Amino acid sequence: MRGYQVEAVFYDEGISGKLLDRAKMRELLEYLKKHGKKEPIVVIIDDISRLARDLETHIKLRTAIADAGGKLESPTIEFGEDSDSRLVEHLLASVAAHQREKNAEQVKNRMRARVQNGYWVFNAPVGYKYERVSGCGKLLVKDPTLAPIVKNVLEGFAIGRFETQTEILRYLEAQPDYPRDRFGCIHITRVTEMLERVLYTGYMEYKPWGIPLQKGKHEGIISFETFNQIQERLRGKAQQPNRRGIGEEFPLRGYVTCACCGKPMTSCWSAGRTSKYPYYLCRNKDCSENKKSIKRDLMEEQFEDLLYEITPTPDMVYMLRTGVKEVWQQHYSDFETRHQALERNLRDLDIKIEQFMERIIEAESGAVIRAYETKIAKLENEKIILREKLAFAEEAPTDFETSFQTVFDFIENPQKLWHSEDIDHKRLVLKLTFARPLQYRRNEGFQTAALALPFAVSRGLINGKSGMVEHSGVEPLTSCMPCKRSTS
Repeated sequence: MRGYQVEAVFYDEGISGKLLDRAKMRELLEYLKKHGKKEPIVVIIDDISRLARDLETHIKLRTAIADAGGKLESPTIEFGEDSDSRLVEHLLASVAAHQREKNAEQVKNRMRARVQNGYWVFNAPVGYKYERVSGCGKLLVKDPTLAPIVKNVLEGFAIGRFETQTEILRYLEAQPDYPRDRFGCIHITRVTEMLERVLYTGYMEYKPWGIPLQKGKHEGIISFETFNQIQERLRGKAQQPNRRGIGEEFPLRGYVTCACCGKPMTSCWSAGRTSKYPYYLCRNKDCSENKKSIKRDLMEEQFEDLLYEITPTPDMVYMLRTGVKEVWQQHYSDFETRHQALERNLRDLDIKIEQFMERIIEAESGAVIRAYETKIAKLENEKIILREKLAFAEEAPTDFETSFQTVFDFIENPQKLWHSEDIDHKRLVLKLTFARPLQYRRNEGFQTAALALPFAVSRGLINGKSGMVEHSGVEPLTSCMPCKRSTS
């Protein structure tokens, strides 16, 4: 209509109108500074809200455009320099700011309402992805590739398979499918965030919006009880991380202790004339065995002998399997009784919570109210764990072989897992086979080992011991007293 010739177009998409420093706006101002002094340039905006959605930002941008040699025009408003035009312009800019703020409030309220209904609305954490589900909209679902990795990490840390967050980091770095940052790295903070995310339990909370812990619509990757075990470990005593690299070459490092001083043995490579040689050794300065090396191959051969010695025979495995199966069948037959007990405990917790709520209403001291709120939160966590146990009891496998086959495969042949190339498998053998760290004495070898329950029971059967304490009265007490063979 006015015969203008278009010189350039600047699209400012996906950036908040509240911001003054916007990339395309900077380009526009640079263009005006280069060409605006030579000839008049008109800057056309579709609507006043397209320039800015904040009155202060609008005034600053309008001034910057004018100083750079541009003249602002729009098909929806006449920009003038008189007081009436300025008033209308500022009113329209204020309306645009109000619309922006109102839109933000509406979006936040809708997101908050959706979170209250059990739907997560923020970025999907690693292990989940969003899928559109009929009747639910976008819903978090397990990522078939990443969810097993996350589950392995969380449950492994809860039971002690991963001693430190550094070990978890090394495990994740070995997973090619686990996402990296733009530099191809995984940071330790990502590990900490994963361990502290209650979202992985199927529950959710968002404290900035005052939304307490509640059941989410998504399926959990781990149980709430496992999450609590993780938090207890995080709040517990910090573990010194294993050294990168050298720990993989010395699988017994840190688990074998010196029999003289009780300190964990360390390891090293000793340089010879033509090559390097691996050794285990004690570095306690107060120990008589300080810096006295033990060949790695010798110690690990002795460990394999120990592992072979404690491996139960097929007959012992059969007897152990039979005994466990009897206990399992008895446990399963008491299912209804235990189910009723869990439901009764759940009702008792509801009563206790209601009582504390009534006390909060009557309390006047802020400290007392906070103490009651802490107690209620603890009881709510106990309720979640009880509900999970009820659900697990209903879904638990009814077949003994399905439940225990993997366990007995390991008991029958722990050497198979020890000979794995995976250092985590080797350490898992140590934790599953022995109840406490092994003691080693130079020139003697491993001392008497404290075995984990399945191996201890099988050793007891081999030695003719049941491992149970006899009740007095089964046999006369004198039956345990030594006596001399008669020579007559």
